[in-house]
Amino acid sequence: MSRPIWLKSPLAHQGSRPYFAAPSAFGGRDRVGSGKLSDPGGLAAVVLILAVIIVLLFGIRETFAPVSSLRAISLDPAFLPDYAVRTVLRMLAAMMASLVFTLVYGTLAARSRRAEVVLIPLLDILQSVPVLGYLSFTVAFFVKLAPHWVLGLELASIFAIFTSQAWNMAFSFYQSLRTIPLDLDEASRAFGFSAWQRFWRLEFSFAVPGLVWNMMMSMSGGWFFVVASEAITADKREFALPGIGSYVALAIERQDFAAILWAIAAMTIVIVVYDQLLFRPLVVWADRFRVEQTAAQSVPHSWFLQSLRHSHLIEIAMRPVTFCSDRLFRAPLLNLIQSARPQFVRSRFSRLIDLIWYAIVAVVTVWAASMIVRYVAREVGWSDVGTVLRLGAFTLLRVIVLIVLASLVWVPVGVAIGLRPKLAERVQPLAQFLAAFPANLLFPLFVIPIVRFGLNTDVWLTPLMILGTQWYILFNVIAGTSVFPTDFLEAAKSFHFRRWQWWRIVILPGIFPYYITGAITASGGAWNASIVAEVVSWGQYHLYAHGLGAYISQATAAGDYPRIVLGIVAMSTFVVLFNRLLWRPLYGFSERRLRLD
Repeated sequence: MSRPIWLKSPLAHQGSRPYFAAPSAFGGRDRVGSGKLSDPGGLAAVVLILAVIIVLLFGIRETFAPVSSLRAISLDPAFLPDYAVRTVLRMLAAMMASLVFTLVYGTLAARSRRAEVVLIPLLDILQSVPVLGYLSFTVAFFVKLAPHWVLGLELASIFAIFTSQAWNMAFSFYQSLRTIPLDLDEASRAFGFSAWQRFWRLEFSFAVPGLVWNMMMSMSGGWFFVVASEAITADKREFALPGIGSYVALAIERQDFAAILWAIAAMTIVIVVYDQLLFRPLVVWADRFRVEQTAAQSVPHSWFLQSLRHSHLIEIAMRPVTFCSDRLFRAPLLNLIQSARPQFVRSRFSRLIDLIWYAIVAVVTVWAASMIVRYVAREVGWSDVGTVLRLGAFTLLRVIVLIVLASLVWVPVGVAIGLRPKLAERVQPLAQFLAAFPANLLFPLFVIPIVRFGLNTDVWLTPLMILGTQWYILFNVIAGTSVFPTDFLEAAKSFHFRRWQWWRIVILPGIFPYYITGAITASGGAWNASIVAEVVSWGQYHLYAHGLGAYISQATAAGDYPRIVLGIVAMSTFVVLFNRLLWRPLYGFSERRLRLD
């Protein structure tokens, strides 16, 4: 396979631009300057950008208000625009934190074998801890940072949203770095890239398509838990932060169908706006980083990005940014560390260091496990442990069934969407809306029939969990299919494979690493969704299913911290063992056998 256009040698830049530069958000093969200072598309783009900045500044100003300024949530639709701005501002702040976390955490896990031993199991644990679990133990810390200001409560809410966004992005970035084609890796070393240059020119660029689709999924995941993240309890006082999540919670409490419809309408408008202004341009930009020898016959399109690329005003505004980024990426201080070469034969000293490191990790793990065992024995008792394991088995069964069903449905759909950029352009906002749809809004559709007909809650509440699982699989399959090399598809077409042969030989191996990433995060999302799905309330009706999610939810509502800890530890153990015994071996298989080399 020849190197892609974005992996350029230093010689390609001689006499023109600096020999190393980071990928540009507005550059590309279709960059066309209009040469006009007042082109309509550019003016429209500038007006939209200024409007978004003004709205965000308004939301930031409210964040620094005193806690006493918080008012009771109103179901008047006139307040929804303000609530929507506040919710989106929290989600964007959490998204930026998630992106920084992803780049640092994923890179460390992928580059260092010793760090990987700790970071990947830790990531399994982090994604299994429910949002309510984080809120139970972190609110006091964030509130103390700004005890008299709304900022402390906002930071707690942003952190809760962060925990619903970061983990799948980190998994996606880690998977991409572990499956970089060997010929691209060798080319980057032949060009003499430093570690800093290699990261931006090869690793980040190769990971961009999958990362963008997982950012979309993360944004939607934030919506899924927005109700829990905007309800803050601090110093035995309950605070409802202004936002769509608090609006939905109040509407459910009062059984106000009209307010729920207004909330759905506001969510729809917000999702369409940030899809067109943020994620659609990112998808088009990410298409530049496909690994292929021939150009795709059809490419994604974004009217907003096209307006930016044709705007002379935007070009002028971006010149200082481009100048600074070029100098930053060529800074000698950042390029001192050379890219390390892989060592296929480890020295005796390296093996000794590995042995010491693994021993330290084992000792720390045993110590942490002993602390947990002593705490459980002292605070709750072993009968509760048996109950938790039994309830965990119920939830595990639900997770397995839903992952299988979601895979059977969404893998074919994701492949169909990923192979058709025009279809993806139309489906993308709809998929984001469905993925963002909070399970709370569907409670009446489940509660009323269950109560009326006396249905089994263990069975009929289970579909609520799929709202937090299926989209991880769909978005990752779309990402894997969208970057599948066009020349491979053309070669497969010339071989006249039958339908099943095409799936077995061509597309399933090609998207398998992405599917595994989606399945891992989907299973973690399903465990998290059990907190919402196994305990359902609508007005005076409260329904419970047997499962670990219901156990943690009830313990949280009662403020029973020992049982909260026990439930979270049990859930983390189930997730880690499930990932270790199933998903990690499949991950290793995809790294060894299914690279695009």
